[in-house]
Amino acid sequence: MTQMQEAVDAVRTRTYSWSDPQATAAALGRRSGAETLLAIANGELPAPPITHTLDMEGFELLGEGRCAFFMRAQEFHYNPIGSVHGGVIATLLDSAAGCAVHSTLPVGWGYTTLDLTTKYLRPATVESGRMRCEGSVINRGRTTALAEARLFDERGRLLAYASSSCLLFEMPGA
Repeated sequence: MTQMQEAVDAVRTRTYSWSDPQATAAALGRRSGAETLLAIANGELPAPPITHTLDMEGFELLGEGRCAFFMRAQEFHYNPIGSVHGGVIATLLDSAAGCAVHSTLPVGWGYTTLDLTTKYLRPATVESGRMRCEGSVINRGRTTALAEARLFDERGRLLAYASSSCLLFEMPGA
């Protein structure tokens, strides 16, 4: 058997499930951003499906305007060159920056990402271990907020950095 055939035969599978995201969406606008994030972290509200898709391991609200996500780099995150795909890393960075902004919002307000500028400093691989992605708000105005996020490997080395602008808006019907 050739090395290529062995690689093809070494198929891996992954199965996962998630809760209906409408349950969490229906609760948006009825609690402050921090209250909503804490309800998700405590299991009172279902986590967003993306957390299951990427197999994120946890979330911490570190205070108003600050949060952290955790994820172990795994093979199913890989691109063809043998490292975690940049889109997976960008999703972690966007989640941390966005949730940092979300934690500052009053009842009846929501947000959406306007832009995300990402810088990749070193590759993430399974050897990166449990990664920590920290988000923090730099400035929050009436209609926009600026946040940043940093992704660290298990040894504390910076893997990637992002800055994000978010649009803030009143939730319809809130």
